Amino acid sequence: MTSLHISRRTAVTAVAATATATLLPSATALAAGAPAAQQATAAPAFLHGVASGDPLPDGILLWTRITPTPEAVPGSGLGPAVEVRWQVAEDAGFAHVVAAGTVSATAATDHTVKVDVRGLRPATGYFYRFTVAGDGTDVSSPTARTRTAPAHDAPTSGLRFGVVSCANWESGHFSAYRHLAARRDLDAIFHLGDYIYEYGTGEYPAAKYVVRPHAPRHEIVTLADYRTRHGHYKTDPDLQALHHTHPLVAIWDDHEFANDAWSGGAENHTPGAEGDWADRVAAAKRAYFEWMPVRPSVEGTTFRRLRFGRLADLHLLDLRSFRSQQVKVGSGKVDDPERSITGRAQLDWLKEGLAASDTTWRLVGNPVMISPVAFGSLPAHLLEPIAKLLGLPSGGLTINTDQWDGYTDDRREILAHLEDRAIGNTVFLTGDIHMAWANDVPKRAATYPLSSSVATEFVVTSVSSDNLDDLLHVAPHTLSVPAAAAIKASNRHVKWLDMDGHGYGVLDLTAERAQMDYYVLSDKRDAKATASWARSYRTLSGTQRVERADAPVR
Repeated sequence: MTSLHISRRTAVTAVAATATATLLPSATALAAGAPAAQQATAAPAFLHGVASGDPLPDGILLWTRITPTPEAVPGSGLGPAVEVRWQVAEDAGFAHVVAAGTVSATAATDHTVKVDVRGLRPATGYFYRFTVAGDGTDVSSPTARTRTAPAHDAPTSGLRFGVVSCANWESGHFSAYRHLAARRDLDAIFHLGDYIYEYGTGEYPAAKYVVRPHAPRHEIVTLADYRTRHGHYKTDPDLQALHHTHPLVAIWDDHEFANDAWSGGAENHTPGAEGDWADRVAAAKRAYFEWMPVRPSVEGTTFRRLRFGRLADLHLLDLRSFRSQQVKVGSGKVDDPERSITGRAQLDWLKEGLAASDTTWRLVGNPVMISPVAFGSLPAHLLEPIAKLLGLPSGGLTINTDQWDGYTDDRREILAHLEDRAIGNTVFLTGDIHMAWANDVPKRAATYPLSSSVATEFVVTSVSSDNLDDLLHVAPHTLSVPAAAAIKASNRHVKWLDMDGHGYGVLDLTAERAQMDYYVLSDKRDAKATASWARSYRTLSGTQRVERADAPVR
């Protein structure tokens, strides 16, 4: 435990990993193609910005990474320990500091630090910064803002969250983050997974379509690799702007590890050539918790629960650490009750949390889509590229077995639980699929709409990762139009989908409704891309169905 200097109103815990795994030198951590060590005119320096996350009514988690010497790039294992001072204030000029302390940044945690600040006021905006002693003068991080959650029993009138997923560095720029950072009406940002991608340069997308290269350029496998990739992402100016403006609530999906990860391996992992899967996962998780403003749960996973007054609670799922291996399409094993996407303990935790909830809305941070979707009605020329997009064989594709469709017994159990317990106003917030959807979640899809819808689902598209028009290299809303029509015709609970756009969602909650406003970028390959409103869908309290809204919430 690090010693701290604490204001009388504040209790603080400094969080730092203490594992002693061998570190391999990393050649570089890049920002806009230049090594971080070259970008610093002097050290120490805060090259990777600052961040906050997991807001509580009385606290917030703060994060930064210090580069103490020019050679101490992410993943290098180089550089001395340094003392980092932190402050939280009510004002941007830090005239009214409410909490302060020190924490040590060392190579053991890749010179990242976390501070879990407590004793703050609920539903309050704060400013924070970090400082280290330089050569004759102090060096300060950027000043950033954050916000605590409403009090546990506060009758909150409204909440608004940015919602994002799937940001592949090589596929485009992170303009979605810039547009969310420009907003001052958000309580937090929900990141639903694929914050980073593991591929080597030119693997996804193909080399000739790469907008900007990864660092490291090879596929990430070791602890040093994952640290370098996280550090590379944190040099993006739009991502830094997002973190400097709003607290982040994040869960992981597969690309924080490797494509189509499951508890014992991944589609994009070759045992032997790429080492043992357990070692790779341990390295990826360690780097994730070092570099992300996220509180780990008791088992070192990201499933956890947050509450935002009486209006909403948020149940965040880890759908990679405990899942059974994906089965092949047509194997007949998707209904096997011995297979699970959540694991028994997490499914019970979710059921108990939903049943015990006394908030108006029950939000579920859900990395992969829970709504059933059949793709078999698509014509062959569209079936193949969609199968490629989903990472599935094109012959006879009917479902995506990496989603809840591949684990139907778990889905049946949670949906039956919602209906049997009369648990209303459950909204699944989903990423992963690089498309935007608005769905009812039927208990029995085959008889919908005669049978009940027990929840709703809003799926956000990717920040930059390829979707249908990218794969086909055609103009948006050309070939996707008949594909979307065919999917909606055979899946009547799907009310809308956009297979081409990149962007983000804004979820607005009141006691009367939950509304998702969908925004799309003009061009993900343009660093200055504009954003525009595309569609809005909402679910009225007590209905468990989605309907179109005429305009975004202002």
